[in-house]
Amino acid sequence: MTRGNQRDLARAKNQKKQAEQNKGKRTDNLTVEQRKQRDADVMREKQKKKEDAATSSAGGSANKIK
Repeated sequence: MTRGNQRDLARAKNQKKQAEQNKGKRTDNLTVEQRKQRDADVMREKQKKKEDAATSSAGGSANKIK
C-alpha cells in the first residue's frame, strides 16, 4: 500500500486551492453584534448622502417655483 508522495502532492494542491478561494475574503474577526453595528452605520451614511442629494436637487428647483 505504498502511495509514494501522492498524498503530499494532493495536500499541497488542496492548500493552494483553499488559499486561492480565500484570497478575496476579509477576516475582520468581529462579533455578530459588532458586524451588525458596522453595517448599520454604513447604511445610515448611505441614506444620509442620498437624502442630502435629494434635498439639494429638490431645494434648487423649489426656489425657482417661489
